[in-house]
Amino acid sequence: MSALPSRPAMLAELRTHLQATQKSIKSMTVSAGELTVLVERDGIVKLLEFLREDSQCRFETLVDLCGADYPTDPERFEIVYHLLSMRLNQRIRVKVRTDEATPVPSATAVFPVANWYERETFDMYGVVFSGHPDLRRILTDYGFEGYPLRKDFPLSGRVQVRYDEAQKRVINEPVKLVQEYRNFDFLSPWEGMQAVIPGDEKVGGQK
Repeated sequence: MSALPSRPAMLAELRTHLQATQKSIKSMTVSAGELTVLVERDGIVKLLEFLREDSQCRFETLVDLCGADYPTDPERFEIVYHLLSMRLNQRIRVKVRTDEATPVPSATAVFPVANWYERETFDMYGVVFSGHPDLRRILTDYGFEGYPLRKDFPLSGRVQVRYDEAQKRVINEPVKLVQEYRNFDFLSPWEGMQAVIPGDEKVGGQK
């Protein structure tokens, strides 16, 4: 019985195979024992189909799809697809980049489970997936303004929901902070206490 190839050997073989067959790939790196592939936005669907169907890949399970925000980059949003091959016991991470105005092709035709993942990414980041069968918010409430996981979204939010006793219904209204915002420096867990705590970095006026 022949021994199974080592993990580095499997990764090297997969990387070589993708380099030879997939022209839409922009870069590939290995991190934490997994291959990460950055692909051109318009090539994502064909690459996912290839990874699912090719006999040397067999990544038949989409484990997760999520977003990340890098607001200083021209293409600020990164969409990340995590795929698993149960047959070959391998994982791969696929990434695409986009800006606020350019849609990303939907992966629902290749992996139907992408439906809710893409809705969540749209809800949290505002990334539009072209060809999605039902692209609408999935976590936030009706009429929600903005996208909560964008780095420029205010921590307090913009709208608060409360039950109005006089109107006998739930209403939305602008956020009202009941106390002044405090900027903690985290040097001491006892910020504001009058007692002297041994070991406190601020004892004696030390900073």
